[in-house]
Amino acid sequence: MPHDHAHGHRHHRQGDDGKGDWQVAAAVAVNLFLTVAQIVGGIVAGSVALIADAIHNFSDALALIIAFAARRIARLPANPDMSFGYGRAEVIAALVNYTVLIVICLWLGYSAVERLIDPPPVQGMIVMLLAGVALVVDLATAALTYGPSRDSMNIRAAFLHNLSDAGTSVAVIVSGFLVLWYDWRLADPLITLVISVWILWQSLAEIGPAIRILMLGAPSDLDPQEIRKRIVGIEGVAGMHHLHLWQIDEERNSLEAHLVLAEGQEPPVVLRRVKAMLEDDFGLKHTTFEVERSGDTCAGGSC
Repeated sequence: MPHDHAHGHRHHRQGDDGKGDWQVAAAVAVNLFLTVAQIVGGIVAGSVALIADAIHNFSDALALIIAFAARRIARLPANPDMSFGYGRAEVIAALVNYTVLIVICLWLGYSAVERLIDPPPVQGMIVMLLAGVALVVDLATAALTYGPSRDSMNIRAAFLHNLSDAGTSVAVIVSGFLVLWYDWRLADPLITLVISVWILWQSLAEIGPAIRILMLGAPSDLDPQEIRKRIVGIEGVAGMHHLHLWQIDEERNSLEAHLVLAEGQEPPVVLRRVKAMLEDDFGLKHTTFEVERSGDTCAGGSC
């Protein structure tokens, strides 16, 4: 049974030439500086909301460090042992980052509930000042990571996180204001709960695509049944079975199938039609087909 392969391997990720690395490094530096300042300020002010925001910023710095390392690993060329290349390094990093975020926000939620039961005194002015600094840093980090975010799942997640961090900092400023002017100490743990729920919701939403890739799931924007229907409808194709569609990494999709040809059809001609349709209509450049005739043993789908 003849095979046909249309491989689109890249030795380096498209659009990722390292030009955005300095932005990522700068974003890491400012987030680490902000983390230290917020933790010290949170301890002095007695604000769990400020410490919560600091831990979130620290998790963003760690996420950027992991993403930066994975970004460089993903550029390594394919080799006989890693024939698909190292593109999934970034997917693994994304999974690690989101898992850590989920654990952190669960811990923050628990701490906030404890403080709702027995709210301690909070120094609102310190909270407001440091949250204001955090807002500036969050917006600066988002600006630094905007460019690299267009070609990296990890850095795109970090960019979105920093936009949400800016909103979180605004919420902490409101908390400090309520404590300072109205002595409403419940505001601090309540704001912390809001922060935790927001981060948890965002992390659960964004961890799905990473898991889908690692589980060899079909791309969410492609319908395997529609692809099957279109292939079978091509002139010269009598049937098809063993269709597998999955994501190699964030940028590349792959398809393999057993293709049954109609009587009298030449494999090269039919395969050209099939592959041209898949590339033009579905963007599939990495395709592998095993060609069969109607009378072949595997034509019935038993192998």
